[in-house]
Amino acid sequence: MSLTQNTTSKATEASLPPYADGVNLCLAQLLHYQKQAIHWLPPALSIWSQLNGQHHSHQQGRGMNFSEVRLYQPGDDVRSIDWRVTARTGKTHTKLFTEEREQPVMLLVDLSTSMKFGSELLLKSVQAAHFSTLLSWLAVSQNDRIGAIIFNGIKIIECKPTGRKQGPLRIMHALIEAHIQMLQAQEMPISPEHWQEALRHLHHLCPKGSEIVVISDFYSLSQEDKRRLAQLRQHNRIQFVHIVDPLEQGQTAFRGQELVSDNRSTAWLDFSSKRTREALKTHYLTHLDFVSDIAKSLAIPLHFITAARPLLQQLNRTKIKVN
Repeated sequence: MSLTQNTTSKATEASLPPYADGVNLCLAQLLHYQKQAIHWLPPALSIWSQLNGQHHSHQQGRGMNFSEVRLYQPGDDVRSIDWRVTARTGKTHTKLFTEEREQPVMLLVDLSTSMKFGSELLLKSVQAAHFSTLLSWLAVSQNDRIGAIIFNGIKIIECKPTGRKQGPLRIMHALIEAHIQMLQAQEMPISPEHWQEALRHLHHLCPKGSEIVVISDFYSLSQEDKRRLAQLRQHNRIQFVHIVDPLEQGQTAFRGQELVSDNRSTAWLDFSSKRTREALKTHYLTHLDFVSDIAKSLAIPLHFITAARPLLQQLNRTKIKVN
């Protein structure tokens, strides 16, 4: 079940970025994260260290990327001598290397119908857009190229990896476009085909050696996706960022009847009933076990961000986790 109730807490709304109401996206709202990225740049605690333990240095030292072989010249590092070429030619040759100074970062952002839900502060789709934007600005701040595949259950938008400000700006415009289209669309059932198509686009667009961050609630994820993820995992690092909402977990302050929908039918649920809360919790834990099993089998780290609190409040912690 994927609920689609749109409720925003006025008490905590002030903690959101300027112009944010928890439901809609706009450029001014997302631009707020441009200045925030500096707080996670080395040598300070980086957001990457919260996601995957460490972010590899761009200047990883001698021997990272082989460039060419040429005749040895005075002053060359003797450790770089190519002994095979030297023996074959009878003249001393040395290897030249270039330092790896950029790492493409690719985002797979789910703005499909199951993400159109928020019981306290933000829609999950809005939180996903906020986090995607912060990662985009952080990537270009570290001289990386940033690209994205954004899907909303209606269409897929490709943003090729781009450096400097053009990368984040293009992604922000694509997020806003996809989100508006998702909000205006009629209710649609969750479709695994959309997720699979997005993975195919990612596989086609993603440069080898990329840092891939998948931002979703993973309700469209299926067992059939393991093969495609395993292929991506061979040449890239992948992170799963699971966007969650307390009501889905059965953690809610609601104590009355609320109208909810699972994109197939609409019904009134009595949240005063312990049975209702337990049913939601059981459904969430079953889904979480499924996502966790896939992530574990592919050695993909799984992290959590809640839509119930502003993003920056959660990133002040040493770990991204769910209450």
